[in-house]
Amino acid sequence: MNNNMLLRIEDLVNNPTPRVPICLCLDTSGSMGAVEGECVETGETIYEDGRTWNVVTGGTSRIDELQKGVEQFYKAIREDEIAVYSAEICIVTFDNKATCVLDFANIERQETIPELYPVGDTSMGEGVNLALDLLEQRKQEYKDKGVDYYQPWLVLMTDGVPNGDAAELNRAICRTTELVNQKKLTVFPIGIGNESDMSTLNSFSPKRPALKLQGMKFQEFFAWLSKSVSKTSQSTPGESVKLDVEGIKGWAEL
Repeated sequence: MNNNMLLRIEDLVNNPTPRVPICLCLDTSGSMGAVEGECVETGETIYEDGRTWNVVTGGTSRIDELQKGVEQFYKAIREDEIAVYSAEICIVTFDNKATCVLDFANIERQETIPELYPVGDTSMGEGVNLALDLLEQRKQEYKDKGVDYYQPWLVLMTDGVPNGDAAELNRAICRTTELVNQKKLTVFPIGIGNESDMSTLNSFSPKRPALKLQGMKFQEFFAWLSKSVSKTSQSTPGESVKLDVEGIKGWAEL
């Protein structure tokens, strides 16, 4: 048994507080390097993620704003006296492949958020399947140690069209919708930019439509998400917790 697994088990033994397992499944394909704001074209182009892009200087990239939002999310959870003991977060990225860049652990152990880089294609199905595997594994560890838990959360964020393995994408959609319909998963599909495939994102969410981010309001989204985690961690596992619909207006296109 490796050290990470020993620490995960130790966390459950030392802190029996009901957990909120959350997986951030994040698009880190080449298109996430797209820039908004004041920028200057260099005259060069690159082919990335199925498209040709103009190379620019200046401006702010989607991946940089996503990084800030994720770091803000962790900071808000750490500063919440209840959520800090309940929330457990892992991060899965998907580009040419799916990668777990930060596994589940006591959030106080997750001192450094990995730096996100835009590269390659959009292997969305592979990313979601890895995220579901990790959530399922952590749920089993809760059960083994007698730790209660809230319905797991999957946050899926992408700015493009999936171009990984079609069979993996179909399997991911089937697995996600089945879990949602069985009330075993809460999913938040979020589109980024005008190129995001909202139709595919809607396929992952049978209970409510996917939402599109307003511009680069990543930090506003993650602020809303942290408040939602805090509210959930103060409830009783199994209790229905209403989402802050008014708060969604601050970051989503409605």
